[in-house]
Amino acid sequence: MSTNAATDPMIGRMIDQRYRVRSRIARGGMATVYLATDVRLERRVAIKIMHGHLADDQAFRERFIQEARSAARLSHPNLVGVYDQGAEDDTAYIVMEYIPGITLRDLLQEHHALTPEQATDILRAVLAGLASAHRAGIVHRDLKPENVLLADDGRIKLGDFGLARAASQNTATGAALLGTIAYLSPELVTRGAADSRSDVYAVGIMLYEMLTGEQPYKGEQPMQIAYQHANDTVPAPSVVTPGVPSELDDLVTWATARDPDDRPRDAREMLEHINGNQQRATGQYRTAVLRPENATAILPAGAPNPDRTRDATDATTVLEPRRTGGAPTASDRGRNQPGPRRTGQTPGALSPASQRLADKAAKRRKRGWIALVVFLVLALAAAGVGWWFGPGPGGNVRIPQVAGKSVSQARQMLEAEGLRTADRTGARFDTVVAKGRVSATAPAAARVVQKGTAIQILVSNGPKMIALPAIVGQSVSTAQAALDDDFDLQDPQYQFSADVAKDTVIAATGRSTGGETVDLSSVSEYGQRGPVTLTVSLGAVPDVTGKPVADAQAALAAVELTVGTQEARFSDDVPDGQVISATPRDDPAVKGTAVDLVVSKGPTPITLPDVHGATINQATSTLEALGLKVSYPDCTNVLCGFYDWKSLLPVRSTDPGGGATVHKGDTIALAYDQ
Repeated sequence: MSTNAATDPMIGRMIDQRYRVRSRIARGGMATVYLATDVRLERRVAIKIMHGHLADDQAFRERFIQEARSAARLSHPNLVGVYDQGAEDDTAYIVMEYIPGITLRDLLQEHHALTPEQATDILRAVLAGLASAHRAGIVHRDLKPENVLLADDGRIKLGDFGLARAASQNTATGAALLGTIAYLSPELVTRGAADSRSDVYAVGIMLYEMLTGEQPYKGEQPMQIAYQHANDTVPAPSVVTPGVPSELDDLVTWATARDPDDRPRDAREMLEHINGNQQRATGQYRTAVLRPENATAILPAGAPNPDRTRDATDATTVLEPRRTGGAPTASDRGRNQPGPRRTGQTPGALSPASQRLADKAAKRRKRGWIALVVFLVLALAAAGVGWWFGPGPGGNVRIPQVAGKSVSQARQMLEAEGLRTADRTGARFDTVVAKGRVSATAPAAARVVQKGTAIQILVSNGPKMIALPAIVGQSVSTAQAALDDDFDLQDPQYQFSADVAKDTVIAATGRSTGGETVDLSSVSEYGQRGPVTLTVSLGAVPDVTGKPVADAQAALAAVELTVGTQEARFSDDVPDGQVISATPRDDPAVKGTAVDLVVSKGPTPITLPDVHGATINQATSTLEALGLKVSYPDCTNVLCGFYDWKSLLPVRSTDPGGGATVHKGDTIALAYDQ
């Protein structure tokens, strides 16, 4: 429940340099409970602060401190935990576990009556926590649906040990009866004595109320209800709600017996009785196991994947070389056949003309062989040079990309290309490659170099660590300007904050090389070009307390908040139709968060009781207990000075009269005969 500092000065206050009060949860007769933040442990807590007008009352202070001491002695899943207790500026406070949710009273108001199963589940949790208190010798003495908390996550906890005391100190203080009258045991009404059986009686009344939706005893005056507790017997719930099992009827009768000796001696005995009945009825406790909505199917190895298509493979056919037969050439035929023999010439002798022709042909043949030899030599030389500068040791190669590989993998890849690796590796900062992996090479990858060139491997040292400037508490523009040159700024995240001004950085987070989130406000250095996400304040959620509903909706819509539920309540402080409180559903709230409103129905109406015939003191006490003011004239009769006339003179009439509708704070005039 949200309340601004204008109506509650505790909102926003830092208590004991540790607890920052954020909003008001509830207000009782002794204290007010607030939602607060424990800035030391960074968790939400409920802090109970005693009313200032009670600070000078030593009895109230002692009772308030007694609550902390009593509850701190207890530790049980069904009891609200107490973390701390102290005093500041004469104001006592208790720090407790914060339980977001509703009370059993809220549940009964919404559903009227519960099913037997629901009532039994809640009863078992209440008895389990109460049994822990009884084992420790603590009597609660103020059990009622308002003190049974139903958390949003399903936990059920018993709280508010404000009237608790040791079981050995089992008498009330003075003549006043402590606790709520509807749940007081007969012995508390008649003798002011309380022990663990008194708590059991109150539990029985609560069980009756859960099953029927109403309390067993009713009356216009508290004393009428107290009289019924002392003299009447609580009826069976099935009389009001047919269908209630007889076992629960018997349980209510047992727990609410007028004679304490006829009740369970403590909560543990009553709990064991319930558990025993359930085991006998069912033979075992049933546990419901919820099946997850989505399951992950794992395909076995080798199973076909319907989403994967197989590429077709083209076969390569290698053709054998075709063999061709060769016919003899004309020159071949000529070498195998004798030339024509001239008639009349000496065999082997040539004519002068023929000899000259033959000499020229011989010279041509000699030059052809020389040219062929030169050609072959040149071809062999070219092939050798091509091999040397190609696949041979004198060739060139492109340096492969080895970034991100391990050093051994990089060496293998470079040597496979005919390159050498330098004996010593180098190092450099790298914002991308993880520390210890290969960052680059010198010369750089993709360069063409001669085979056998020595290549140095450069290993990543990770990103260069840079000192972080002041971020948190700075304006978003200042922080972005300081970070932009060295880091990778991500889109900011925005949230509402009552403690941080609008457009001011609330937090800054980064990411480690392992992927974990890093709170940059807790480190002094961060890797260069590392991602940085700023959380920026949108300012406080608009305070719409005291505004008409339409104005509240407009104010929330202006900052992109929506209105959730609207609950109407009576209020003695806020006029009809105006907002009592506004509570965002998300903490912290962001744009789009729904805000639930509580709207005033005006002052709580009170039906004025008829105090005609009561003494002036009795009438005054009755009316003031309802929050009304009382006035009456002084007695002018001379005899009034000789006796306590206020305790004896009866009220003749009231203005306004009995049955009239009045409101808290109204003044009732008493008339009497002097």
